[in-house]
Amino acid sequence: MSRSDLERVANAMVAKDKGLLAADESNTTIAKRLDKIGCQSTEEHRRSYRELLFTTPGITQWISGVILFDETIRQKTGDGVPFPDYLAKLGIIPGIKVDTGAKPMAGFPGETITEGLDGLRERLIEYYKLGARFAKWRAVIDIGDNIPSHAAIEANAHALARYAGLCQEQNIVPIVEPEVLMDGAHTVERCDAVTSGVLAEVFAQLHRQRIHLEGMILKPNMVISGKKCQTQATPEQVAAATVRCLKRHVPSAVPGIMFLSGGQTPAQAALHLSLMNRLGPLPWQLSFSYGRALQDAALTAWGGKAANFAAGQKEFQKWSRLNGLARSGGFSAGMEQQAA
Repeated sequence: MSRSDLERVANAMVAKDKGLLAADESNTTIAKRLDKIGCQSTEEHRRSYRELLFTTPGITQWISGVILFDETIRQKTGDGVPFPDYLAKLGIIPGIKVDTGAKPMAGFPGETITEGLDGLRERLIEYYKLGARFAKWRAVIDIGDNIPSHAAIEANAHALARYAGLCQEQNIVPIVEPEVLMDGAHTVERCDAVTSGVLAEVFAQLHRQRIHLEGMILKPNMVISGKKCQTQATPEQVAAATVRCLKRHVPSAVPGIMFLSGGQTPAQAALHLSLMNRLGPLPWQLSFSYGRALQDAALTAWGGKAANFAAGQKEFQKWSRLNGLARSGGFSAGMEQQAA
């Protein structure tokens, strides 16, 4: 393991004004998204849609890396160039999702444990050969009556740390993603308490597994009200609560924190990130690793039709640029309308 290689890649991922495109939807998930626009989820449609995103002009200004799915990392552009090679030539770092999904945790109703450690070392060796230089593993923590339990938090944090160790052994930067879901009716204060407990356990486990913090990236949720909560926290409250929580638990050795959008609208996700970056100086880079928040408008504009390829790219470029602005606090509410 070369610590300097890991640090170089991790720092490049959180380069100024840049963030990640999460294009690692499983075939089941992408099928749901394509279904919404009336497009059948065939391998060619999935390939064509990913090509639309990756070949969008100018995105190297705002996109530092792309998280790929197992199928996608093996696919090629229409001209026959493997996607990882195409991205790398642009200076965009290819990454790979390596967990096999959140499964019900035995004995803990309503809670999940993310699987995928079996055979992971061998898969990482193959993914490195295919061009991946970072990886992603998502743990899912739900908030509800009497959950999450400490056992579920501990089990997921332990798996995240084991995964991170295997990645670093193979010279792959691990994105450690403990996601506290925003689906419930919980208040922002409850989200803060749960996120605090999760991050404390995650970093305790990372320490035990001897993870090189300078060679990893954290991908957390924002501290935000549950979608069904009667009283929603303001964007300013979300930004302040999130930064406060991260300062308590994330060592300054970690080069960057790249948020997931977690079901926020594209405008909400960009605004929250922008407001957080105005609260600096901060000990780490605060960036984005968005899926839907970068893709939703592009997917709708494309609609699965070849004639709309450029329209889809225009939307993806727009949201990449707006989130690039949010990296330095330059995005403000309503900017998305002016950018149309």
